[in-house]
Amino acid sequence: MDNVTSAAARSRRLLTVFVLAAVWTVVWCLDLAALGAPQAAKQPAVSGPTSVAAGTVLFLRLQTPVSTKISREGQAVSATVARDVPVPDGTLVAVPAGAVLKGTIKKSTQPAQADERAELEIVFNRLEIPGAAKLDVTGKISAIPNAREKLLDDGTVEGILQKDAPVDLLSGALAKLGAKDADLQKEIEKNKIGQVNTAIEFGQGTDLQFTLTRALAVRQVFAAAGPKPLSREELAAVEAVLAGAPKRAVSKDGKPGDPVNLVVIGSPQEIAQAFGTAGWGEPQRKTGKSLLDTARAVANDEAYDVAPVSDLYLYGRREDLAFEKVLNTFNKRHHLRLWQAAASAPGGRPIWLGAATHDVGIDVHPGVVSHATDPDLDDERNQVQADLAGDTQNLQLVLPPAPLSTGTTATGGAWHTDGRLLVVNLKPAAAGGGSR
Repeated sequence: MDNVTSAAARSRRLLTVFVLAAVWTVVWCLDLAALGAPQAAKQPAVSGPTSVAAGTVLFLRLQTPVSTKISREGQAVSATVARDVPVPDGTLVAVPAGAVLKGTIKKSTQPAQADERAELEIVFNRLEIPGAAKLDVTGKISAIPNAREKLLDDGTVEGILQKDAPVDLLSGALAKLGAKDADLQKEIEKNKIGQVNTAIEFGQGTDLQFTLTRALAVRQVFAAAGPKPLSREELAAVEAVLAGAPKRAVSKDGKPGDPVNLVVIGSPQEIAQAFGTAGWGEPQRKTGKSLLDTARAVANDEAYDVAPVSDLYLYGRREDLAFEKVLNTFNKRHHLRLWQAAASAPGGRPIWLGAATHDVGIDVHPGVVSHATDPDLDDERNQVQADLAGDTQNLQLVLPPAPLSTGTTATGGAWHTDGRLLVVNLKPAAAGGGSR
């Protein structure tokens, strides 16, 4: 019995070593990377009309789950606007967050042949602003952040093939190993290595970007209904922390890491709940199981929403909290780390410094394999702001002393920012939140 158990253990170790060897460079050289909708409250009309120019991007959050396995042409689909669309002067809002974009599925195919790709096309044509107008819109889906699929120029989403996933490079070797060792084959099957899901599946809360291809005539504009700025006391507490705070996190060996671009006020429980409500997961620590799950995600080109992240250091210690938001591939994700500062906000609420970046693919150049990051740090800052909107009590952009503007990552990727930090004061747990 002990020999059988030992053989099974050796088989499991062999599988782990084999798969990890195939993806080791990718996994360990990388920075290992039902959602709440904005509240659709009635917006106070101020004046109008105005026009939203063609080319304007509406940031959306999908409210109708879609899948090429079950969705049919003609099915109704809706999404909410996640970020205000301001009028040109920036003081008023033409399309408020919480407005609803409605449309239908124009195309949904899931081929039976391995050499054919799934296709999905959603057409949005109606914009509904609560308490205001219903407007015809003309545009197309122009981006699906963190998706593994290809988006064609006409807005059609094109799925992946089995051979597109990295596991295709390993399938022959895995088959040979499985044929020689029954226990090893069971481990391969148990962990679903090689079972690539080629369907296009976007759940509720999927982020979309919709670009207007024709100017949108808006009959009235609105006052911004977002959170109020920080109080004088809160701002003073944050500025005191920033006065002596590091500008960038560092790796364990002291190499410059992600720039600090976020400040959060709230308890650990409030922070975890706010990010959880917004669809962000908390990364697991590195264990044997998380290693194997990471290997599977890399090999099958699928999501792993609690994948371990590499440690970065601020104040001489690794991150206290970390969160990540993925869609359907290991290669792309929003992620951030938070470190608690020594000082507190009024009332004793903790202040946290954070570094938020967006992994947008794999960067391979001589000697380095890493996640490629979006160079626009301010866009990721906006993503965090939009995702936490329902749980935010006060919000303000603050310029720290000697702000950063440009730089490069530890692996050579360029980044840029206007230097301001997003300060988010979360709603106290007792008060609840609009999205809770």
